[in-house]
Amino acid sequence: MTKGTALVTGASAGLGVLFAEALAADGHALILTARRGDRLGALAERLRAAHGVAVDTIALDLAAPGSADALMAEIAARGLAVNLLVNNAGFGLGGAFAAQDRSQLARMIALNCRSLTELCHAVLPGMIQMRRGAILNVASTAAFQPGPGMAVYYATKAFVLSLSEALHEEVRRDGVRVTALCPGPTATEFFNAAGVGGSSALSKLAGDPAKVVRDGLAALAANRAVKVSGAANAAMAFATRLTPRIVLRRVVAATQRAR
Repeated sequence: MTKGTALVTGASAGLGVLFAEALAADGHALILTARRGDRLGALAERLRAAHGVAVDTIALDLAAPGSADALMAEIAARGLAVNLLVNNAGFGLGGAFAAQDRSQLARMIALNCRSLTELCHAVLPGMIQMRRGAILNVASTAAFQPGPGMAVYYATKAFVLSLSEALHEEVRRDGVRVTALCPGPTATEFFNAAGVGGSSALSKLAGDPAKVVRDGLAALAANRAVKVSGAANAAMAFATRLTPRIVLRRVVAATQRAR
């Protein structure tokens, strides 16, 4: 991919840090955003020293109303442009839907779906005009089936997958790449934050986050519409096409209960 400036959301932890590291090592200037400004600052200093690239940080909460517009306005005010967007920010919530906090569910939908959509919509016109650019949206293997026990999270990732595939088809003749990256359980802080950590079965299934990042960036460079990271995850994602929906949702429900 032509080097330029990459915007990475959710860049203060987990996959976001690894995306930032990989892109900096590849010579991209960076714009890093997340809520935790102290972590962003420390990461920016490390990447500048290690790779000699320009790194800007913008601390904000992308779940807040108007945050995507505020982010893009700040980027423009600094005289920057986004050539590559990594929509990595997101979180999940475990538990029975009826018992979950409605405000937290709204935040999850806002972060996982609304802000991702708004950022895609903000950068795509310029990319189409320049006939170059790339968007990597982090979805999940959760996108391929309903998720009793994490119902809204699974639904948000199904949205990300569907949107990404549609955008890929819309702009593939315009010189713009759009890829949905679908990792399975990954060894980051995500599941503890979602309230479903601590399971030995989950720990055994957890994949290498560095490999997830490599797979995502390679798929984006190859302009693949969808990349499921990991052979076992890819096999399971394919199996969902052949499995009756009643079986899928009951298997997922049983898995969630076991956690």
